[in-house]
Amino acid sequence: MNHSKCLVLGGFGFLGMHLCESLARENHSVVSFGRKPNFYINSATNIEWFAGDFHNPNDLYKAIKGCSIVYHLISSTTPAKSNINPIQDIQSNVEGTLKLLEIALAEGVQKVIFVSSGGTVYGKPQSLPIIEDAPTNPICSYGISKLTIEKYLHMHHVLHGLGYCILRVANLFGERQPLKKGQGAVGVFMEKALRGEAVEIWGDGEVVRDYVYVKDVADALVSSMYYDGEQKLFNIGSGVGRSLNQLLFSLEAVMNCSIKKNYKPGRPVDVPINVLDISLAKKYLGWHPKTDWVTALDQTYQWMLTNMSYSSISNTYQKP
Repeated sequence: MNHSKCLVLGGFGFLGMHLCESLARENHSVVSFGRKPNFYINSATNIEWFAGDFHNPNDLYKAIKGCSIVYHLISSTTPAKSNINPIQDIQSNVEGTLKLLEIALAEGVQKVIFVSSGGTVYGKPQSLPIIEDAPTNPICSYGISKLTIEKYLHMHHVLHGLGYCILRVANLFGERQPLKKGQGAVGVFMEKALRGEAVEIWGDGEVVRDYVYVKDVADALVSSMYYDGEQKLFNIGSGVGRSLNQLLFSLEAVMNCSIKKNYKPGRPVDVPINVLDISLAKKYLGWHPKTDWVTALDQTYQWMLTNMSYSSISNTYQKP
């Protein structure tokens, strides 16, 4: 594929900003779409920052004009909170995506690349590591919505010829991760430790997750743009499972400190273990996570030391 014009929906967000920068480095023209810019925006000349509302069709039409590739990274809920109001979850995520696909077809988009959830769509796994055709039995509305969008992408491909690719991404972490939602154990634990506060752990700390570095995921998303084969669905993770207790041990080593821990009763929404098989991404996308665990944690830690304020009163991000 030659240099393309790409729309990144959710381009002002954590993964979106890293993706925009990765695309710009490969000389693609990028339209970054989100509600409002923030102070970590990159000044690359081939990134256009478009402030708009995903649920406003006029904004989508304007942003998508002339784009051949659309990256769909927008989600208005989190796994832990999505069950509080499943109807709102469907309205904001599934209905919004259906309008997006309608506009994409009308504007001649070649391919939609969707970031799904490797951590929630499978539910409690029957075998490990989890392969792409494993049973999907989500236990939170967030995972059900992601899976529903996957099915609609397939339908639009079969009925209308719209190209697509789905990346089921594991637990993201890295520089610039927002922490106000309490999502992202690596960043949340790191920030708590820097403030001298206790880390809250739901359960005994033996819940296992697959943690993957954000820059490696951005690389996978770029690789998926070039891929044009029959396989449409890929797990994107580290392929390694780590318990919360193991994560805390690694953080204590990287940060050279002892972290206070507050263990609380477990939550039904948390599956006991989730580790993704990433063989298909290696085979078809030519992708694998390049950043080792300790290096990725240290780079995240160094960024937080440089760019965040750690008073006990405020968790305001500082400008770089």
